[in-house]
Amino acid sequence: MPTKINRFHNTKKAIQELQQQLEALSSDPELKKEMEFEEKLRALMAEYNKTLRDINAILDPQSAAAAPRTTRTRRERRTKRYTNPHTGGIIETKGGNHKELKEWKQKWGNETVESWAITL
Repeated sequence: MPTKINRFHNTKKAIQELQQQLEALSSDPELKKEMEFEEKLRALMAEYNKTLRDINAILDPQSAAAAPRTTRTRRERRTKRYTNPHTGGIIETKGGNHKELKEWKQKWGNETVESWAITL
């Protein structure tokens, strides 16, 4: 297990190496050209109120149409019916944020109340 002083020296050395890499990249003329292009492109996009998706759709409409935006949807919650054998009360809910159901769970316990549930 490295000591704190070893970790300190290793971290300091890694930082120095990364600084050298950063300096080398900063002086790279190709990187400077790419950064200038990106800056101008973003300014142009802002001027015309366009997003990268808009630009892709303009430049390559076929790929934009072929790859529609996908949104992740959460699986719909199923309704549960709880029947209280002590009171005869019935609760139907899709979630656990039901006032009376919380009271039942507090009084008789979560496991007991969940054993009363039937998924519809």
